[in-house]
Amino acid sequence: MEVLIKNCRIVDETKDIQGDIYIKDGRIVEYGQSIHIDCKTIDATNLVAMPSFIDMHVHFREPGYTYKEDIYTGSMAALKGGYTFVNLMANTDPVCSGMEIVEYVLGRAKELDLIDIHQTVSVTKDFDGKTLDHLHTLDERVKFISDDGKGVQSNLTMFKALLIARDRDLTVIAHEEDEEIVDIDTRLSENIMTMRDIYLSGLTGARLHLAHVSTKESIEEIRKAKKEGIRVTCEVTPHHIALYDNDYRVNPPIREREDVRALVQGIVDGTVDVIATDHAPHSEEDKEKGAPGISGLETAFSLVYTNLVKRGSISLNRLSQLMSASPGKLMGLNKGRIKKGYDGDIVLIDLDKKIIIDKESFISKGKNTPFNGVEVYGEIIATIRRGQVKYNGGVNIDNR
Repeated sequence: MEVLIKNCRIVDETKDIQGDIYIKDGRIVEYGQSIHIDCKTIDATNLVAMPSFIDMHVHFREPGYTYKEDIYTGSMAALKGGYTFVNLMANTDPVCSGMEIVEYVLGRAKELDLIDIHQTVSVTKDFDGKTLDHLHTLDERVKFISDDGKGVQSNLTMFKALLIARDRDLTVIAHEEDEEIVDIDTRLSENIMTMRDIYLSGLTGARLHLAHVSTKESIEEIRKAKKEGIRVTCEVTPHHIALYDNDYRVNPPIREREDVRALVQGIVDGTVDVIATDHAPHSEEDKEKGAPGISGLETAFSLVYTNLVKRGSISLNRLSQLMSASPGKLMGLNKGRIKKGYDGDIVLIDLDKKIIIDKESFISKGKNTPFNGVEVYGEIIATIRRGQVKYNGGVNIDNR
């Protein structure tokens, strides 16, 4: 199978050029100017071609909570948002604490053939906060472990988990929340656990990835840790960049203006590695009952492009690095760059298109967003996975 993307602006973490992209058998074979091949052709005039996005932090709710989302609707929402790879969290029902649920999720993804998926396994069995034996049963398909949604409360358990992760070449994704403190001070709750886990990562030599960092203090601790050579990486969400002093229910909460400035500075200076959505779809009833989270896959790019690139904080190259190259590297994928031999996963974007976010147009079952009615720039026109157009929002294709 062959496809030629013509007349686009080609942007990834290292390049910004005008030209064409030729994909054959699912891989990028060539890119540059004046490529002429008789095959299926996509006219990308006035569009930007970037590596499709990779999300390190997503909840698809299957199995157990499919009234909120399922692997099909989540995958379709991902494609509409420009994503072809997502990393799913373990807070399903039953909790993903072993290969049985991993097998189910990966099998479902293969059957649907829409996007690629990694399924994270819980740090502690069934989120019980103490049992780690199941970590010794995981095979090489599992790269991340996380008790996201709860966090590992016990110092000893986290220390032991990091030792196991180091020895088994796993990365711990940490949800930083001290449950004894959070109802008193959410900022202290996040900061104290961030400092604990950075210290334990340095002590054990394990890889630590900090999820949805939201405070200026945490960003500063991460910056220090990186300078000391500790194996820590981190992510921030679009909603923690775009909002401040807002009471929309998310966990961690929306912070203050100073925190947003600190997050953006962390993005500018390289402290922040990844932008991840923490896509957390809920039913309207669950949201009314106080369930925290945002349905974020379909709005992520336009929000961060508008708030970071349009405002001059970072370049489009840096945004591509945050949304594609860096998560691809951290996950060991052959994705995230427009480079010969890489997977032909491309997103076509109209950067000049002004759009009004409309939650009723979401493909996701979750319509929970604080951005309904917000004006942003940058519309996803098409999402291509291994040379196949999986989402088409209006691109012209000549099938020859």
